[in-house]
Amino acid sequence: MIRVTPDIELNEKEISLSFIRASGPGGQNVNKVSTAVQLRFDIRHSPSLTYGVRQRLERLAGHRVSSAGVLVITAQRFSSQERNRRDAIARLVALVGEAARPPKIRRPTRPTRRSRERRLESKRRQSEIKHGRRRQFDLT
Repeated sequence: MIRVTPDIELNEKEISLSFIRASGPGGQNVNKVSTAVQLRFDIRHSPSLTYGVRQRLERLAGHRVSSAGVLVITAQRFSSQERNRRDAIARLVALVGEAARPPKIRRPTRPTRRSRERRLESKRRQSEIKHGRRRQFDLT
């Protein structure tokens, strides 16, 4: 079990890891050894997550979630397979942890009387400035 928050634990069986060849520099070794890790986690069918966490996680993950609701994280930062595996799991835990925090509820507020007066006074001043720029016609 991978502990994310005090209430959320992910079962290792829900996570699928596959090892692929990493892109980028690495010499001859890069074509022979599969050091990059591709982690797959099915968000929509995970019994460990509540409905709200699932929704927020899908929104947070963005383009990393397939149309079937599977989150794909590719880790290839390190040249070691084990370190990439730990990195991928850490990124998953961070993402789920962020989704576990409920969003702050915005409470709408009303502008104060003084701020309304300031705004109207500013508009009056601006209007006078623009009025002064108008072309004056000589009627004589």
